[in-house]
Amino acid sequence: MWQKMAALVDRDVLLFGQILVLMAVVIGLAMWLERVAGRRGGITLLLGARRLTMVAMFAAVSMILMLFELPLPFAPGFYKLDLSELPVLIGAFAFGPAAGAAMEAVKILLKLVVKGSSTAFVGELANFVIGCSFILPASCVYLFRKHHKGAIWACVAGTVSMTVAGSALNAFYLLPVFAAMYGMPLEDILAMGAAVNPLVKDGSMLSFILACVVPLNLFKGLVVSVATFLVYKPLTPILKVGYGIGK
Repeated sequence: MWQKMAALVDRDVLLFGQILVLMAVVIGLAMWLERVAGRRGGITLLLGARRLTMVAMFAAVSMILMLFELPLPFAPGFYKLDLSELPVLIGAFAFGPAAGAAMEAVKILLKLVVKGSSTAFVGELANFVIGCSFILPASCVYLFRKHHKGAIWACVAGTVSMTVAGSALNAFYLLPVFAAMYGMPLEDILAMGAAVNPLVKDGSMLSFILACVVPLNLFKGLVVSVATFLVYKPLTPILKVGYGIGK
């Protein structure tokens, strides 16, 4: 018994360490992209006390939104919609990809402090990866195209990227890991999808992904993108004080 508990603790510590390393790598990559953009367009890096304060504030709001989850009629109950990417996308549009990656990381860490993990950090790892797959492409496109059409293409790129990444991550990592973690056959998890969505065929991972995971990510990307368009411009005068942030 004690050996089993020690093994579980070791597994959790290892996964948490992997999350921290991944966060550092992603933030570092985003900062490198900003350096490239800075040489081309004068975009500043994630520096300055006020900017760091704004990033922390947006991350805190994102963490709060992460706690409010809505069930979806076309997916099993363990898939829920949250709008935690909304403040992150606004902050990433204002301050760049590095800020977006940092906000995603702080959001996850704050959530772990407030609520802990019910999935041995697997869910938090997935949330960070899928969130960054939306935020980073969107903010990178907007970094070079700071206008209305650029924002539209940025949101489209982010939504498509998140849908592809979310689908692949669920199919090849999340669903098999959760099946093993909870000691149940993968087919039973797929059957949960078939029970609520007639488009899911029994035992078919592909139909589960196409009918449940893809619509979830597309819908989330659409909702977050529309909400960002509605609130970003009114917030711009506050966000751009002292930084010369464009429209």
